[in-house]
Amino acid sequence: MTRIHVINPNSTASMTAQIARAAEAIRAEGTEIDAVTATGTPASIEGYADEAMAVPGMLAAIRAAEARGATAHVIACFDDPGLAAAREVATGPVIGICQAAVQVAVTVASRFSVITTLPRSVPVIEDLIAGYGAGNRCRRVRAVDLPVLSLESDPHIARSRLLAEARLSIREDGVDAIVLGCAGMAEHCDWLSREAGVPVIDGVTAAVKLAEALTGGGFRTSKAGAYAFPRDKAGDLARSA
Repeated sequence: MTRIHVINPNSTASMTAQIARAAEAIRAEGTEIDAVTATGTPASIEGYADEAMAVPGMLAAIRAAEARGATAHVIACFDDPGLAAAREVATGPVIGICQAAVQVAVTVASRFSVITTLPRSVPVIEDLIAGYGAGNRCRRVRAVDLPVLSLESDPHIARSRLLAEARLSIREDGVDAIVLGCAGMAEHCDWLSREAGVPVIDGVTAAVKLAEALTGGGFRTSKAGAYAFPRDKAGDLARSA
């Protein structure tokens, strides 16, 4: 049994429900989706401070999911918050939806642009993509200038702005694929792809399918080097006493 723990690092349960629907729609037979909302975290993640506040609750959820038998984890926030830390505490693969979406984009298209929520998220995503080695393939990171929570509360406005930016990306950026830069955009993916006429990549879908592939191949997170389990500091204190 493949059991994928999908953690929404923010505390908005309705967004977790949308993420879960996206994951359930594409899971393979025999894959179980365990979608969880983090507790004690911001209602949405929009900047570095939100990311930092979300990480402790997310790590606690990953530890709990490992105890329930999770074979892989998906961090369902496009900022990939705490990804390296999550890989330290997990034995199964941990996949961030930005990294997964980028890996799919560079496989199925020669050039892509990202459409995200707020302008403040643009430099965060640009840095992530550069770190994943795809800076030369990403033509631009665009923003629809809507808060994350407005994707759900104002879906008609969200769709209109997403389509407008997608068309601008194709015309001005010369791209042949679009990446959705927020987990809250997952339900717009298929519709936007039909309207824009190019592949539109949702990171939740990409991450779940990658998690299935890694689990099926028997891959686990290395526990040598940087992703080794956190050291037990209590033992250090006892020896120094």
